Amino acid sequence: MQIKDDLVVQFNYTLRDEKGDVLETNEGHSPIAYLHGHDNMMPGVEKAIEGKKVGDKFSVTLPASETYGERIENAEQRVSTKHLMGAKEWKPGMRAIVNTDQGQRQVTVVKVGKFMVTVDINHPLAGRELTFDLEIVSAREASAEEIAHGHAHGEGGHHH
Repeated sequence: MQIKDDLVVQFNYTLRDEKGDVLETNEGHSPIAYLHGHDNMMPGVEKAIEGKKVGDKFSVTLPASETYGERIENAEQRVSTKHLMGAKEWKPGMRAIVNTDQGQRQVTVVKVGKFMVTVDINHPLAGRELTFDLEIVSAREASAEEIAHGHAHGEGGHHH
């Protein structure tokens, strides 16, 4: 079965930086599931998976514009310390999670004050060319409900 719109696709990935060092992988965990063709996946990854088949293993190197976006200079914001998730004590250079109107976002701590923290709102991997090693594990037709909701349900997908 070739990967096309309205299929729920499950895949494994390893993300590498410009030097080939592993930054992230889901090896040893459940595959990632998403509904193909509904903007639930980075554009570059979705494009790479399009037309492939279950069992295919391949690598794709993508520009920042197709993954985490280009870096935006001076994209700093002051946030109340209590809104940062991931640690008790914050130091410059640490990564934190913040809830935004668009969902959770990874930020990098720039400066720490008593009650406020200055964070760089660029994703820590923004502006970088990244390589994804991908393996398509399974694909199935999406249910009418999944298509209506615009995302995959069940294991590796969205739980209501």
